[in-house]
Amino acid sequence: MVDHAALEALIEWQISEGIQGLIPCGAAGEVPTLSCQEHIAVIRRCIEISAGRCPIIAGTGTNNTQTTIDLTATAKSLGASAALLTTPYYNRPNQEGLFRHFEAVARSVDIPIIIQNVPSRTGVDLSLETLKRLASLPTIVGLADTTGDLSRPFAVSHLLGDRFLQLSGHDATALGFSLLGGQGAISVVANIAPKTIVEMQTACRTGDVRRARSIESRLRPLIAALDLEPSPAPAKFALHLLRGLSPDARLPLIPVCAHTALAIEAALSKLVGADDHSTFNPPGAFNQTGMKPRQSSQTPP
Repeated sequence: MVDHAALEALIEWQISEGIQGLIPCGAAGEVPTLSCQEHIAVIRRCIEISAGRCPIIAGTGTNNTQTTIDLTATAKSLGASAALLTTPYYNRPNQEGLFRHFEAVARSVDIPIIIQNVPSRTGVDLSLETLKRLASLPTIVGLADTTGDLSRPFAVSHLLGDRFLQLSGHDATALGFSLLGGQGAISVVANIAPKTIVEMQTACRTGDVRRARSIESRLRPLIAALDLEPSPAPAKFALHLLRGLSPDARLPLIPVCAHTALAIEAALSKLVGADDHSTFNPPGAFNQTGMKPRQSSQTPP
């Protein structure tokens, strides 16, 4: 079952920390393991809890065009501000197939659409030529780029101008992305350190590069720790330490190993010490609820 009470607590905390938008059922969540009914229920609950306090960009992308249309239409009817559509995965369409997929959704549902290009997860990479064609459709308003390729924000800006929204989907390069033409980020780390991510992006927008770099340097250990195992298991473990939420993930994901757990603890200790988050549990807290990280052959740091 989906823990809707924990979802509500997480949303309320995110909003109180100043986050500027929420994405239920995004790529870093557990949407592949949700039933269609659960998927819709999570989007509905997020919209209800947020109650207009911030935009809700509903993750409705699948590798089935008709299913994507249906989910996107449902999200619109529930009151979503926009839809986030990942490139179709597993069936790996070519560029013409990608264009027709997104075109079909855009022509079927009148809602702002942000395309998420995440080739490491999907096996397909949206080309600049295809993006240019898609950008001619009035409801396709932006791109979430998860490639980590810092040549892309400049290239997209040159191709489409500032009117086309560019968001980084890769925490390790989010600062560089914003400085090179990006306008924000869809961030895994923001689940754990929302206020800090907002501060970094605000510094970028106001031209305070020195401050933005200083904030990013504090985030680097946590960014690296969260990348040690498949998302969102590391992020859920971090939220367990920080907010007391369950660290469990649905199969086929499994709890983080001891090496990863210690790396996350160490990163949070440094970051929380700087930001004074009093809810952080002390080292060893990951055993207090009976959750035992699996052992690793690696030597803990």
